[in-house]
Amino acid sequence: MLNDKNTQYTSLGLEDRLRALYLEYKPEEVLVTSSFGASSAYLLGVISKVNPTQKVHFIDTTFSFPETLSYKKKLARKLKLEVVDVKPDQIENEFTIKDETWTKNPDWCCSLNKVKPLEKLKLGYKVWISGLMAHQNDHRSGKELFELQDGVLKFHLLLDKSDSDMKEFISENNLPRHPLQLCGYNSIGCFHCTKKGEGREGRWVGAQKTECGLHLS
Repeated sequence: MLNDKNTQYTSLGLEDRLRALYLEYKPEEVLVTSSFGASSAYLLGVISKVNPTQKVHFIDTTFSFPETLSYKKKLARKLKLEVVDVKPDQIENEFTIKDETWTKNPDWCCSLNKVKPLEKLKLGYKVWISGLMAHQNDHRSGKELFELQDGVLKFHLLLDKSDSDMKEFISENNLPRHPLQLCGYNSIGCFHCTKKGEGREGRWVGAQKTECGLHLS
């Protein structure tokens, strides 16, 4: 079934992929998440063209750059998005702040502040649209457009698109760029685990870690 779906959708353009998805699933069965990072305007721009009423969920770890929070508001206004903030458990979040868990065990920090909130959220949906692109790292290059993850059908809408495709779309649609991109940040997560760098090389520098855990299956 997944092989057939992957073959079918790969031959379609981005907007047609989304239209096909919404023919199979009701909008309320589709989960969209965004970090409002460097590539988020691409995913959200395409979605807003096809289903402008689609809710977008933002996992607010409490560790986002102020520039990310400002960008979230700016992009949401531009695309007329309804953004829903998703918070981690307050006690667990406060523990990681006091413990500075990201300095000792960044995987656990991500688990408490990103993965657990998302796991609860996913329970109410059948499909989860993500903005992963295969060129971003080795882990992502091995994925298919559709995959099953913990009982949810995950749809990597942009998987086979390039950095050039993204830049062209953002330029043609006059979408704002994340302000930190102008300062040399090209992959933007929590402020204590993000540095300047090309691609995703600025994430978790010095650690054997390339993903926060949301996209590991």
